[in-house]
Amino acid sequence: MRRSFVFLFLLVLLSLTGCKRPPAPKKTAASPTPTPVATPTAPSAPTPTPARVVEANKDARLIVLCYHRFEDRPKDSLAIRPVEFEAQMEALKKENITVIGMEDFLAWRRNEKVIPAKSAVITIDDGYISGYKIAWPILQKYGYPFTMFVYTNYIKGGPNSGGQSISWEQLAEMRDAGVDIQSHTVSHADLRLKKTQPTDYDKWLDAELGDSKRIIENQLGIQVTALAYPYGLHNEVVRAAGLKAGYEALFTVYGQTLSWGVPADAIGRYAIESTHPKVFADAIRFGGGPAPVPSGGNDAPVSAQLASASMITEPQSGSTISEPSPLVRANLATMGELDPISVEMWISGFGLVPAKYDAATRTISYQITRKLQPDFYKVIVSGRVAGKKVETQWNFTYAR
Repeated sequence: MRRSFVFLFLLVLLSLTGCKRPPAPKKTAASPTPTPVATPTAPSAPTPTPARVVEANKDARLIVLCYHRFEDRPKDSLAIRPVEFEAQMEALKKENITVIGMEDFLAWRRNEKVIPAKSAVITIDDGYISGYKIAWPILQKYGYPFTMFVYTNYIKGGPNSGGQSISWEQLAEMRDAGVDIQSHTVSHADLRLKKTQPTDYDKWLDAELGDSKRIIENQLGIQVTALAYPYGLHNEVVRAAGLKAGYEALFTVYGQTLSWGVPADAIGRYAIESTHPKVFADAIRFGGGPAPVPSGGNDAPVSAQLASASMITEPQSGSTISEPSPLVRANLATMGELDPISVEMWISGFGLVPAKYDAATRTISYQITRKLQPDFYKVIVSGRVAGKKVETQWNFTYAR
């Protein structure tokens, strides 16, 4: 009887414990809860961001203005009175001409940026202190960007520096304020003078172009991408060397309205000065015609003058050259809207020569084919503007 009772008790106990689930294991650091594994799916490809393509407005027009010194009493044609300079800056504003920086101009040429339909770039050459003390405050007043083209030997402390030289510290101050600083070579010599250089010409030319770039970049920690030819003078060899040296843009002083496709190695600028205010007036017309011709007698010439810095000539006026068969050339923009048929050139010892006149660029040129004899030469160019005679002249010396 007692065994039957024990046996029955065990059967009941087993039936009760069999319907319970074993307790879940206690969570410990050594046995983390397993992460469920999701069914793998192919990752969705990210939506590509379309590249931003900027198409430059190739019908825009642009002028580049070139200044040198700013003086109340200009000593020569390279200077302009501050009051006249400020009046010209005001004129740009009134004529709705947008002043853009060098970076924007180069981006436009690379087809990377749109610029206003009528734009201007302002440049100041050489590195005179008046660019820092006088021109800069005026340009700041108008909020105009600008470029300083400096030649390194002239910066204060350099072998050609003087009392009017800007310093590296002042250039650094301008750089910090956003002023663009570019190269004007090392010594500001005529880069074409192959036979008058004391050392190997190719080596000298490379140094003038390359060393100036490196010096400015090292002194100021910037990238130099543009160069202004000294006196605006260049030839095929110089242009090729400039591009090889790493310059993206090379500037002359043959004033002309620029279009999008202007060659990178010959970008024209208008040289502005107090003695020829008409140059600025012509520039801001963007090829729309010259300033009004002053009244006078029917047979009186509108102007008869020596060529100046605003009318850059080849050879340079007053220079001595060693090339026996030079290209004789001048930009005649300062003379007004010339009748192309009326333009003529005379060269002493040659007489009237068959020069070519390009009305689009207002440039007259003649390649001398026979060798010059060592001597003094005068060039005279004349034409007619609105029926009235205009004339200019310059001279050079050839020496072996």
